[in-house]
Amino acid sequence: MNVASMPFHEADGWLPDSWQRRTALQQPHYEDPAELARVLDELARLPPLVTSWEVLALKRALAEAQEGKRFLLQGGDCAESFADCTSPIISNRLKVLLQMSLVLVHGLKQPVLRVGRFAGQYAKPRSADTETREGVTLPSFRGDIVNGPAFTAAARRADPQRLLQAHAHSALTMNFVRALIDGGFADLHHPEYWDLAWVEHAPLAAEYRRMVAAIGDSLRFMETLAGPVAGFSRVDFFTSHEALVLHYEQALTRQVPRHPGWFNLSTHFPWIGMRTAALDGAHVEYFRGIRNPIAVKVGPSVTPDALLALIDVLDPENEPGRLTLIHRMGHAQIAAKLPPLLDAVKRAGRRVLWVADPMHGNTESTSNGYKTRRFDNIRGELDQAFDIHAAAGTRLGGVHLELTGENVTECLGGARDLSEADLERAYKSAVDPRLNYEQSLELAMLIVRKSAATLG
Repeated sequence: MNVASMPFHEADGWLPDSWQRRTALQQPHYEDPAELARVLDELARLPPLVTSWEVLALKRALAEAQEGKRFLLQGGDCAESFADCTSPIISNRLKVLLQMSLVLVHGLKQPVLRVGRFAGQYAKPRSADTETREGVTLPSFRGDIVNGPAFTAAARRADPQRLLQAHAHSALTMNFVRALIDGGFADLHHPEYWDLAWVEHAPLAAEYRRMVAAIGDSLRFMETLAGPVAGFSRVDFFTSHEALVLHYEQALTRQVPRHPGWFNLSTHFPWIGMRTAALDGAHVEYFRGIRNPIAVKVGPSVTPDALLALIDVLDPENEPGRLTLIHRMGHAQIAAKLPPLLDAVKRAGRRVLWVADPMHGNTESTSNGYKTRRFDNIRGELDQAFDIHAAAGTRLGGVHLELTGENVTECLGGARDLSEADLERAYKSAVDPRLNYEQSLELAMLIVRKSAATLG
């Protein structure tokens, strides 16, 4: 279905700032409202980071994923940092997503929709507004878009200028990713461009390279018969982030020629986190009025009635490609908590894309003080998700992962069986633990095997 040609229904009584009349959770406290106003005025005059036609193209692709014609791979850092806006880190992050998508395309035999969790993922929700160390209490670190991680009063001050820095770093990231893709970095004829040097001797490297060789042979055979195949020289790539800091999102919400309504042009695919999904809250109010495809994180505390009420507000027209529900239950709760939600949404005839986030419900702390996730629990939740959807007559249409292309040791287990002692070797995340390259590729191979088992 052509999403762009569908009738558009504007949200009643909505404007980009109408969220300010609702309770807004997880927002920074800015000491100088006048400074904030000046920054937002400047931000509103800067060029957008994405375009409305890219947004609508993603909505069409998500509509196809809802129909079972695509699989969504969404992944990236738990929280980007300004310091990591470098060419090696950005290209490695892109490489691991491309390699995972190659595994999925080869194994699932269908197109993969690639969405990066980057170019704007600079804010993080916190469980408490303040943090206390050795008798000193300061505001919590809320991501580089708000304040700094150093435990000093100056660093932890919410600084409006960081909103402009977030826009600048997002633009730099987007420009580099677009240049890489347009320059042939994602060319299926040259998957060797995607190799990460540090995994040359990884346990999964040989299996991956056999897969690459098979794809290359198939591509050359096709082109021998039919000539160059359009579309194999590049891939589509989209961005996403949790739209947490609403002043920033409002400043980048624009109207455009030839398309009615309002678009959030800070990203293609914004989502609402579990902590800010209250039906009468500011985030839901903001999201109901933008034309972007949107997602909502769904945790184990959500009831069927509450979820259906949320869907009614966010997607009243049951629009193709509009709404993605990302369940994040934890491996111990998914079997009890997910089936009633699937049943309620299915009975209501709601058109949604179901996606699994096996990361956020499986976070724990180790005896030596590290926040981590066990690969077996991540794999276990994802494994159960496929089975539960199959039993419910619904379809798991994608995954949402926190991962990196760097050689980190943040999640336990995986191909190298990382232990608690390994965590201190290369634990780099300032917020949540991420899968490294090997663990990410292993999970992609699991998805292929599990999908084949449940669907065939």
